[in-house]
Amino acid sequence: MLALAACTVIFGGFMYFLSPMLGEISAVFTQAGISDSYISLIFKAGAICFITQLTCELCRDSGEHAIASAAELWGRCALTFMSIPLIKAVVSRIGTFLGDVRI
Repeated sequence: MLALAACTVIFGGFMYFLSPMLGEISAVFTQAGISDSYISLIFKAGAICFITQLTCELCRDSGEHAIASAAELWGRCALTFMSIPLIKAVVSRIGTFLGDVRI
């Protein structure tokens, strides 16, 4: 029970310090002219990486290496699926530089 309370306090402190930092990062991306949808995509990708890493470490600590491997695969697939709009935008931008290439 003490460990749960400690984790809750640490997570609360982490969120307290993370909130202003996310605002600053968002402001930098906005000043650079990056679309809000891409900013959201970047933050979601970071969250998926964080959650996947935490899940895999917990599974490995519990001795469940197969479940940890499955969680890693899920995280990779989720990031790949999420990055499809970004990949389309990059390829489209390259197409405008090269000529009349459409996707």
